[in-house]
Amino acid sequence: MVWIHWFRRDLRLRDNPALAAAAARSNGHVIPLFILDDAILHASRTGAARIAFMIDALRDLDASLRSCGSRLVVRRGSTPDVIRTLVQEIGAAGVAWNRDYTPYARQRDAQVEALLRDLNVETLVAEDAVILGPDEALTGDRRPYTVYTPYWRRWRALVEQRRAEWLHQVDPPPLRPVPERVADLAIPDVADLGVTVAQRIPPGGETPGNARLAAFVDLTAEHGIAGYAEGRNLLAEPATSRLSPYLRFGCVAPRAALRAALRQLDAVSDEQDAERIARSIETWIGELAWRDFYYQILWHYPHVLRRSFKPQYDALAWENDPALFDAWKEGRTGYPIVDAAMRQLKQEAWMHNRARMIVASFLTKDLLIDWRWGERYFMQQLVDGDHAANNGGWQWSAGTGTDAQPYFRVFNPVSQGQKFDPRGEYVRRYLPELAPVPDRYIHAPWMMPYAEQRRCGVVIGRDYPAPIVNHAERRMRALALYRAVLSVAL
Repeated sequence: MVWIHWFRRDLRLRDNPALAAAAARSNGHVIPLFILDDAILHASRTGAARIAFMIDALRDLDASLRSCGSRLVVRRGSTPDVIRTLVQEIGAAGVAWNRDYTPYARQRDAQVEALLRDLNVETLVAEDAVILGPDEALTGDRRPYTVYTPYWRRWRALVEQRRAEWLHQVDPPPLRPVPERVADLAIPDVADLGVTVAQRIPPGGETPGNARLAAFVDLTAEHGIAGYAEGRNLLAEPATSRLSPYLRFGCVAPRAALRAALRQLDAVSDEQDAERIARSIETWIGELAWRDFYYQILWHYPHVLRRSFKPQYDALAWENDPALFDAWKEGRTGYPIVDAAMRQLKQEAWMHNRARMIVASFLTKDLLIDWRWGERYFMQQLVDGDHAANNGGWQWSAGTGTDAQPYFRVFNPVSQGQKFDPRGEYVRRYLPELAPVPDRYIHAPWMMPYAEQRRCGVVIGRDYPAPIVNHAERRMRALALYRAVLSVAL
């Protein structure tokens, strides 16, 4: 009896529930399959950096499978066609995969399940990309939460109830060799897929992902989980986990991340400053809960990918100036903290989470551009671009989503820079043209006297742009924009 495990966004062997189940059902006779589907590769929201990271992860996955005596079978084509062909070719008894949550994935998976029913082939679908599935952490009357804080309390209580389960690691299952007659493609280079990647991206795969997780949860690490609560908002510090691409592609299981944090939480009582460290670990566990929360929203309210969670905000009269949008994308708004963040995105296909909030607020409430423009651009650029988290973050910043920041809260890009990059290190890292600017002017260089501009060689309007909008004026326009919608809704 042969089963197929269809790898999608679970590019690892350890802690892989669908793979383990397929191996158990087939006594290790598993065909590990990955499909290069042009419908995804060439989708408008697919980013070059994610494709490159994925190819890296596939190579790592194939190496791990070969070390177990198996190999990755890569095929290219329409997903239903590839699965039908392979099932018939090997006489598969079943196909296993881990669930995905986007409307596209749900439609595709339903199509594949119907196809397999027609072929009298068993299917097995496991929960994997989240810690708690979208129907697990629900309200008392079995409804999804739309406010994070009560969701977090329920989520954390369920995790605690199942602590023994989370602390159990699932090792890679024993796998038998894939028969030579099962043909596959060589894992392509990125260029073979017609993709060019200019950004510096981290290595993809389970091996580097596990190494990154281990380094972050080390309580002795200078910028690890023990100092996360204090350091996570400091833009110039490497104080975040940088695990998001690995979670996005399932190179690291969310359960493995939680397990590592819980183990350190159990160990922290022996540490000096235990209360502070425990609070920091809980803060990071909360980030895993936020991730599950946004998946729950996407699962139960799929309209959020195209429209505002709160329908009244679909009527916002965005100005949508293409020239302002281009300036935002290119990091030439004249606001250093915004421009540095957008340059980081362009260079690294990643952006610090605090910076994501700052640039999203600036696009929507200073430039008065539809949040969907920014959300789409982020998906095209981010190596960790994830539909649920990206959408949730953008709608939170725009004030249109579930548990969003109030519409009248508008980030001031100068004060945000002063608070979270007090010495201007982040700005200077990505805007080297501002390196000579004194600290007191680094977040508002247009405030420098002209003589000072000449002295340090940074003349505003020549060496660095003047602000493209006046923040105070645009803030008032944004408030009027939102109030107009709310007055009609009332």
